[in-house]
Amino acid sequence: MVLSHSFRTVALATVIAAAAHSAWAQKPAGESPPPSESSSPVASNPALDAELFYEIFLGEISARTGDPGAGYAFMLEAARRSADGQLYQRAADIALQSRSGEYALAAARAWKEALPQSREANQYVLQILIALNRIAETPELLRQELAQASPRSKASALASLPQLYGRASDKALAAKVVEQALVNELTNPATGPEAWVSLGRLRLAAGDKAGALDAARRAQGLDNASESAARLALELMDEGLLDAEPIVTQTLSKQPIPDLRMAYARVLLGLQRYPEASRQLETVTKEKPDLTEAWLVAATLQYQDNRLPAAEASLQRFMELASASADADLRRKSLTQAYLLHAQIAEKKKDFAGAEAWLARIDNAEEVFGAQTRRASLLARQGKLAQARALLRSLPGNSPESHRLKLMAEVQLLRDQRLYQEAYKVQTELVAIAPDDAELVYDQAMLAEKAGQPDTMEQLLRQVIARQPDYHHAYNALGYSLADRGVRLDEAKQLILKALQFAPNDPFIMDSLGWVEFRLGNKADARKHLEAAFKARPDVEIAAHLGEVLWSMGDKDGATRVWKEGQRASPDNDTLKETLKRLGASL
Repeated sequence: MVLSHSFRTVALATVIAAAAHSAWAQKPAGESPPPSESSSPVASNPALDAELFYEIFLGEISARTGDPGAGYAFMLEAARRSADGQLYQRAADIALQSRSGEYALAAARAWKEALPQSREANQYVLQILIALNRIAETPELLRQELAQASPRSKASALASLPQLYGRASDKALAAKVVEQALVNELTNPATGPEAWVSLGRLRLAAGDKAGALDAARRAQGLDNASESAARLALELMDEGLLDAEPIVTQTLSKQPIPDLRMAYARVLLGLQRYPEASRQLETVTKEKPDLTEAWLVAATLQYQDNRLPAAEASLQRFMELASASADADLRRKSLTQAYLLHAQIAEKKKDFAGAEAWLARIDNAEEVFGAQTRRASLLARQGKLAQARALLRSLPGNSPESHRLKLMAEVQLLRDQRLYQEAYKVQTELVAIAPDDAELVYDQAMLAEKAGQPDTMEQLLRQVIARQPDYHHAYNALGYSLADRGVRLDEAKQLILKALQFAPNDPFIMDSLGWVEFRLGNKADARKHLEAAFKARPDVEIAAHLGEVLWSMGDKDGATRVWKEGQRASPDNDTLKETLKRLGASL
């Protein structure tokens, strides 16, 4: 007998081995396990006759000497004759090790038919069907698995479902099948919250964000302090669904979990909602003052807000906690981060000697590049630009990747010094290394515009669009540039709308749409789009645009309020400065 139905996707043996250690297979402490089917059939079944023993022996020898087909056949026959669960499992394992999914499934199904109440048999059939991508056949098996789980283990079993079904190629079908299987769990107050959260994650994996949000809301409806629902809501916020935020805030109001609040702060940082992130971090450091990460993030935000004494105090606390870590590698990396931020603070205070002293404390080889780029920045701030550029060019490393990183650091250095023409030239060197890299060409186009070369910018962006038609940043950048210059406004709007087709929730594209509407004279539409963009991401440049629209509509108090909020995040932004100067406004 030859095992000819080879497994088509991944090694089933690996899949089943991993599943055996999944959350649903683990028993809570103190819970008695069911009678084992995995003890030796020879030792546990004295009724085995010599012929059966010999059949098992031949099966093992055949499997181990390169004839898995014969080994499988002997073992399955022995299992059928003895109705022994371990022998069925061994037959399935032989097939799995030979990557023969169909034969493994046949053995597992024979096992389940012989021992219909066997949880292990049910799990094997379920896991093999999922690995074979036969998702539609699993609802009843999943229902049995959950029915056999104890109340104490059911929550972890439910939580493991997104991982279990994560291999399915048809994510939407997986979500639908699991929903069918969970019909009783979803309405049960004890299991409903975790069931809805798992279903929500499966819907999110299938691209159904609205369905995932509905699941998170239903989970919270059953438990208004559900941490799982709040964590799903944070994932949705990361995906741009800000309507999920009330789920997070309600959970935190009922159950102030420091780690959850820290995760919320990280999401707010990603959305550039810095004042709100700062408030959450202040709360975290009070609720859990030994949460090391919170102090570093707080220090970074305080540095951005120019609250330098507060940033230094937070850094000091971070260093105290990091120094106490038993993990030497983690301790070294953490302190390196603190030294780098201390150097930036000193540089901002124009204490260049102090900044150099902090950089000199870095002995982590992995961070030498970061320390040297900060040294280059210090030189540039002191008017020693040629030395700064020479330092970057002389950094160790001759590999193509090292060369690329050095050029990128030099571009950033020149950007910071507002030497856009020189930055454009260096970016051109980068593009020559990888001319098909859309992001590098896009950055080159942005520098061309900064350098006063709008025609070159347009030419480069159209190259990106021609090579990568779904690169929405290029459509948006070109449309915004035309709108900002007040030329070809209808074309500008079409380019921005095209970008929105690819990224409908991108706040920067919504900002561009608001700006082109303003240029077209549609102030009400402009205000609507810009307010939505600013709510999603209170970026300083969005604030500049929204403030100008409000100012033009006579709402000078509203404009000033928006500008001040934007200024807190980036006090030195050129767009905001130019807007205030042009309008004769002051803050």
